[in-house]
Amino acid sequence: MSELTVTAQELDAKDELAAKRAEFVLDDGGVYLDGNSLGALPAVVPEAVADVVRRQWGELRIRSWEESGWWTAPERIGDRIAPLIGAGPGQVVVGDSTSVNVFKALVAARRMAGAGRDEIVVDATTFPTDGYIAESAARMTGCTVVPVRPSEIAGALSARTAAVLLNHVDYRSGRLHDLPALTSAIHAAGALAVWDLCHSAGALPVGLDEHGVDLAVGCTYKYLNGGPGSPAYLYVRRNLQGEFDSPLPGWNSHAEPFGMSPSYEPARDVVRGRVGTPDILSMLALEAALGVWEGVSVEAVRAKSLALTDFFLACVEEYVPEGRVECVTPRDHAERGSQIALRCDDAGDVMKRLVERGVVGDFRYPDVLRFGFTPLYLGFADVERAARELRLALK
Repeated sequence: MSELTVTAQELDAKDELAAKRAEFVLDDGGVYLDGNSLGALPAVVPEAVADVVRRQWGELRIRSWEESGWWTAPERIGDRIAPLIGAGPGQVVVGDSTSVNVFKALVAARRMAGAGRDEIVVDATTFPTDGYIAESAARMTGCTVVPVRPSEIAGALSARTAAVLLNHVDYRSGRLHDLPALTSAIHAAGALAVWDLCHSAGALPVGLDEHGVDLAVGCTYKYLNGGPGSPAYLYVRRNLQGEFDSPLPGWNSHAEPFGMSPSYEPARDVVRGRVGTPDILSMLALEAALGVWEGVSVEAVRAKSLALTDFFLACVEEYVPEGRVECVTPRDHAERGSQIALRCDDAGDVMKRLVERGVVGDFRYPDVLRFGFTPLYLGFADVERAARELRLALK
């Protein structure tokens, strides 16, 4: 038994979140390091979904919009997500995809920015869809898209900047960007800050209210474990809700949705972020999944995340021949999300071999091995084993 194997056992024995593992459906014969793409299944979800299908839909049918709380689910579930991203109640609404919510947020931000502001600054390293959506929103609102690396944002801002769209954590490298400082710089330029939280919500503190973020979006199928295709969410800061002018004014966001008026009057609060009929099956699966967060603080999750990623890097350095892989994720805790990205020339083939050995991460073109660390169900022994198997897969 190696020294690192013993260390892993000692760390697991001290892990305050270890009991949470039992709340997930996991293959104990493998190591799942892809929760930053799709979180594991919380054990309560199958029964909860069965109740939605058999009783709420099968027996109550249309009555469930009121009696089962279907109609208020987008705001109710939004309030459950809110503490995980540092938001007070009444500012998060759940529904649609991340892409659709990015579009709503950017167009609304441009409309709120006022005359003369005709540029939308975007993270040049962003997930491709965010860039595509930004281009479309710019065409629609008469703006120009300005792609800039997050480290160069301050120099790109001007009196023409309407909004800035940034990723809190870079999806390839796992780099954590400085949300407080960047938001402050954006506000100093008179623009609005729109943050994509897909790779940070449920993995680390965000602090939307504390740092005055204007708008934010995120998915729920990664660290929030909502399931494949689970609905995304939209955050609208409370004092902006009266100005939030959605480009998708659906009947669900109307002040009187059942009045069936031919003219549109938006709701007065975060309900403005809704569009059409909610996706009830996936939404209520998400609501059940969020139960795993009961009694858990995001700060505790962050502390374990950093410990797991530190330990993984130590194991890789011990087990993997020097020079075989290069870590592209920052070592500095202040700049690291909850993943580790390793670069090697044959990354695609290495990941295939690693998966065959029971360790599931993912490959990002052209040369990145990406490993996501979900503290609610990962232990230090998992991490040590993953590094050992990586050594064999690299051969």
